Amino acid sequence: MANSNSNYKAVPEAMGALEKFKYEVASEVGVTLKDGYNGNISARDAGKIGGNMVRKLIQQAENQMIGK
Repeated sequence: MANSNSNYKAVPEAMGALEKFKYEVASEVGVTLKDGYNGNISARDAGKIGGNMVRKLIQQAENQMIGK
């Protein structure tokens, strides 16, 4: 049966690296995050962080494909 949880992590071991990456990207786009819950940031700022994370991950994957 498929997992119905939309937050399912395909590689749970990667969570630490993704958290670190999130803080790095937030710093780059000028959004200050605190440790733990960050429900106080605006949707716009959260979108900046998430969008830039996706952009960088896609760019990295494309660069790896070109290198092969």
